[in-house]
Amino acid sequence: MARDAEGMRGYRPRDRNGELRDKRDDTHVGTVEKKYGVDFGVRSDMHLGTLIKREGVTSQDELLRKHRS
Repeated sequence: MARDAEGMRGYRPRDRNGELRDKRDDTHVGTVEKKYGVDFGVRSDMHLGTLIKREGVTSQDELLRKHRS
């Protein structure tokens, strides 16, 4: 497996087109909160896809940036 671009940590999962794979929508929000040390102020068993839609963003990365600033 080839190393990703300079500045990116480790190996990142990619889809068949070579683009970075999106985080699964059915991931529990509590899992993301624990991993990144952020509190979204919702139930931990809510699905990530639901929270992304509710917040009006398109990805987990945008969601994290929105709640860190």
